[in-house]
Amino acid sequence: MTTESTGLTWTAPKEWKLGEKRPMRIATYVVGEKGELAVFYFGEGQGGDPDLNIDRWKRQFKLPEGSKEAVKETKREVRGMTVRIVDVRGTYTNPGGPMMESQGDLPDYRLLGAIVMGPKGSVFFKFTGPAKTVADNEKAFNALIGSLEKAK
Repeated sequence: MTTESTGLTWTAPKEWKLGEKRPMRIATYVVGEKGELAVFYFGEGQGGDPDLNIDRWKRQFKLPEGSKEAVKETKREVRGMTVRIVDVRGTYTNPGGPMMESQGDLPDYRLLGAIVMGPKGSVFFKFTGPAKTVADNEKAFNALIGSLEKAK
């Protein structure tokens, strides 16, 4: 997919279906059983600090007590762009609506998130779904992130 506004291109897995347009998103992919990859871009210099966004994503989960394995953060470089990755497991509070209030807890969920420092600002990839769906598609998510390129 190419989006001139973000300055990035990427290739989504063929099995992932491009969903309907939704507010604040540049793309939404339907992934397997109840999984969704939302792609956000708010403009150059917009979208907030990556650390604050990662913290917000983590707060959208109730983590298993005493589990140090429930949250993992890493960084990688993709074609000269820094990508921050977060992996969160637990009960997803399913925020939605204008105030991002919980739409009901979803146990045994997982989030794989990536924040790409692209040529025109940060682009946010947020993949959520049942833990099994996300695990079954983790390699495909990593391939999508690995396919990122600066648009020509």
